[in-house]
Amino acid sequence: MIHMEIIRELSIGDVRLKNNLILGPMAGVSDLPFRMLCKEQGAGLVCMEMVSAKAIYYKNRNTEELLTTGDGEHPVSLQLFGSDPDIISSMAGQLKERPFDLIDLNMGCPVPKVVNNGDGSALMKHPGLAGEIIEKTVRAAGKPVTVKIRKGFDEEHVNAVEMAHIAQESGAAAVTVHGRTREQYYSGRADWDIIRRVKEAVSIPVIGNGDLRTPEDVAAMAEQTGCDGFMIARGAQGNPWIFRQILHYYKEGEHLPKPTFEETTRMLLRHARLLLEYKGDYTGIREIRKHAAWYTAGYPNSSKLRGRINEVETYEQLLALFEEAQAYNEKK
Repeated sequence: MIHMEIIRELSIGDVRLKNNLILGPMAGVSDLPFRMLCKEQGAGLVCMEMVSAKAIYYKNRNTEELLTTGDGEHPVSLQLFGSDPDIISSMAGQLKERPFDLIDLNMGCPVPKVVNNGDGSALMKHPGLAGEIIEKTVRAAGKPVTVKIRKGFDEEHVNAVEMAHIAQESGAAAVTVHGRTREQYYSGRADWDIIRRVKEAVSIPVIGNGDLRTPEDVAAMAEQTGCDGFMIARGAQGNPWIFRQILHYYKEGEHLPKPTFEETTRMLLRHARLLLEYKGDYTGIREIRKHAAWYTAGYPNSSKLRGRINEVETYEQLLALFEEAQAYNEKK
């Protein structure tokens, strides 16, 4: 049985989302072009790539691109990472006039160069410092602050419930829980039970994250955890339609068919044009390669096609390649 109330409006502080499906922040993926596509497909909130508070502080020239938003993507969340409470809060204050609707604090990134610097999921080992960062940022931000955490740093230190309590007491408007430890990275199955335990422990909205790839996954997480929202990250790679697919399932009670190769090609080429417009020809065409590999996974002859995608140097070459691939698929 389909429960309509699984997909519903969600308020985070004074920000109201049309629905509780959220595009997660992914470094090198959830840039402005991809966020725009996911918003068009129905995402209730889109999250930006994580940005270093220190990089903003030191006026790193590459950071401005990461801070760029588009008119059509609101509500949008800016994710900051860092471990110095004064720097991260002062940068949040410095950005308060920018058109972000929310600020998210990353306390879950597992990447070694982030963790070794004391940032990201390293903060799971220092709840007191995490609380100070949240409290100071809430005071400075002038807009709702959310926090993204993991199950724990490793299986011996599972402390998501403690961290969520600290986030709530420090003024956070919501908490997102990824059901894996830092040591797991993205391997194995996400532990949704920890999301349930966090939901039972705090009164602020709890957003579940990990292994959401189908409408049924959303239903299963809702039933198991009672969480308030659903963050989809890797499940959206090469599939911005996932938000429309889930919304349709809960509204109409049926699955949308998988996009045809022609539909996939149209989306991919539009994504490419947006990337080239936003990042320039050289960077844009190189960035679309990884997206193209995701878009084409599961279609006939896709492994051979991916090899050729990596040789593409211009939009015209990409267009010609996919016209050829489409003709091949139509003949089969």
